[in-house]
Amino acid sequence: MSTENSILSAPVEPIGDADNAQNVTTVDSAVECAAEVDEQMSVEADQMAADFSEEDAALDAEKAGLAIGEETAEELSAADVDKNDLSGKSKQELVDMFESLLETEPVQTLRKSVEAIKIAFYKLHRAEVDAARREAEAVAGEGAEFVPQVDALEVKLKDLFKQYRQRRDEYIANLDSIKEENLKIKLEIIEELKELVNSDETLNNTFAKFRELQQRWKETGLVPQQKVKDLWETYNLHVENFYNFIKINKELRDLDLKKNYEQKMQLCEQAEALITEPSIVEAFHKLQKLHDEWRETGPVANEYKEALWERFKAASSRINKQHQEYFDSIKQEQLKNLELKSELCSKTEALVDQPYSSRKEWNKASERLIEIQKIWRTIGFAPKKDNTRIYERFRAACDRFFESKRKFYEGVKDEMEHNLQLKQEICEAAEALKNSEDWKHATEELIALQAKWKQVGTVSRRYSDQVWKRFRAACDSFFERKAQHFASIESEHEANLEKKLALIEEMHAADIKAGGYDLIKSFQRRWSEIGYVPIKQKDAVQKKYKEAVDAMFGVLRGSERDRSMNRFKERLQGMKSQSDKRLRSERERLYNKVRQMEQDIALLENNIGFFSKSKNADAMIAEINDKIAKAKQELQLTIEKVHLIDNYNADGGNDKE
Repeated sequence: MSTENSILSAPVEPIGDADNAQNVTTVDSAVECAAEVDEQMSVEADQMAADFSEEDAALDAEKAGLAIGEETAEELSAADVDKNDLSGKSKQELVDMFESLLETEPVQTLRKSVEAIKIAFYKLHRAEVDAARREAEAVAGEGAEFVPQVDALEVKLKDLFKQYRQRRDEYIANLDSIKEENLKIKLEIIEELKELVNSDETLNNTFAKFRELQQRWKETGLVPQQKVKDLWETYNLHVENFYNFIKINKELRDLDLKKNYEQKMQLCEQAEALITEPSIVEAFHKLQKLHDEWRETGPVANEYKEALWERFKAASSRINKQHQEYFDSIKQEQLKNLELKSELCSKTEALVDQPYSSRKEWNKASERLIEIQKIWRTIGFAPKKDNTRIYERFRAACDRFFESKRKFYEGVKDEMEHNLQLKQEICEAAEALKNSEDWKHATEELIALQAKWKQVGTVSRRYSDQVWKRFRAACDSFFERKAQHFASIESEHEANLEKKLALIEEMHAADIKAGGYDLIKSFQRRWSEIGYVPIKQKDAVQKKYKEAVDAMFGVLRGSERDRSMNRFKERLQGMKSQSDKRLRSERERLYNKVRQMEQDIALLENNIGFFSKSKNADAMIAEINDKIAKAKQELQLTIEKVHLIDNYNADGGNDKE
């Protein structure tokens, strides 16, 4: 018989100077989503997704020595077994059914029933063995040696099968001699027909003898195939001779011919009806029986003989042609099926050869293989000589794939155990920090532990929730204590904010020209003495303070410039009273200084272009820009002094300003 048929969402607390310390963050409530590797590991990785239980059962039966061999013509013509009748039956019931069939049915009619029984039995047997193996591995560990217990029912099934095969082998061995014996019997019947023609018995006795010979002919079994045609023609000839030459009254003879005519008409009609039979194979088998009946039916009147036979032969030819075309199409379909299955084998083997390094890749490949298996189940038989071979190739590739997947997940299991150890160490570190009052250091350490937690891979679902709750509890304990600590100083920070805002207003209203740099230093000292403000307002109030300080320095820088120019004017008065030569000398000195400063500024600006192309040049560029700004201010002041000398000479010592 053919074998076919969580991601951890950790908080990141901004940690800077003590001004930030009141910004308390607690651990996010998200729960880690560990991958469901445990569930995947609990599934038998070497089990195929599609249902191949019938094919596996057939292979198991063959390995157990329950192969039958080629079908004989008698077995081919035997009725099919309804496999649904075997569904739901236990192994004991299947064995009992086998035993009953051996006792009651001819051996040549049992093949299909025996095939169905052994497949149904080994489907149950395989399921029981697999369950026992899993149970043993659960106790002794995966990879432990497993030897299934002896199944008494399997032993009995094998004994019955041995009896069946012995009887079948004897039947096949004796089949030729039986056919030869049947041939001898039928030849004797023909000889007895010949003798009836010359019999001196009464008509009734002769005709009764004739009917007896016909019945014996029907009851005699098959003869060698090569003798069938000649034997039937000889038998039919002597039957006709009996009707033609026996001294029988015409009325009785005509009645018998009419009866034979009616029987053969019915056989013609039955043969023609078989043309529309849905099952071509069933029609062919029924036609063989009709031919047997035709041969066993007596002659008809000569005027009907040829026409009846042509009609019967025409119907037979159509059925035979359908039967041949049907099997030719099956052969072509099976060749195509072999090609399709070979292609699926190649695709499966390609999947096996791929290197998979992640669960995602394995799952994607598994989904692809399951699709291939589903397609395989939709494809029919391959040619009989190739069918078992192609299935075993496909099954072997699938087994290799799932074995590799099982080994991969064994590695994943080891990795998860290592991850569990790492996370337990992180928990211990977090628990050591949870009672710390070094808020800044402990916060930084816990945030680092949270980042490390995210980097560690998943752990077994059995432990993931437990270890996560342990880590979260330690983090929450610390951050709750921290929140309570800083909650007590929030009001103080609000008061400090009000003080700093009031100081800024005071700075805006101050007479900086009168107070000078000492007044600015006083404001800076008072600012630093005020404590921290709420983190949300820190940048804004710091910006206002800087703007106020910059404004005061701007006022002072403007006053200093005015004083410098006034002092320069006084010097000009003294130079003029001495000689014009002193004024010209001073102007030349200032003019040369302007030229030199312009060159220096140009050089600095040119240098910025070079620094901008170098790495980490921002600090140097900022320093040069500051020098350029100061140089330009000094340049402008020097130019104004030159203009002042020029104006002073033109007016004879009277400054326009």
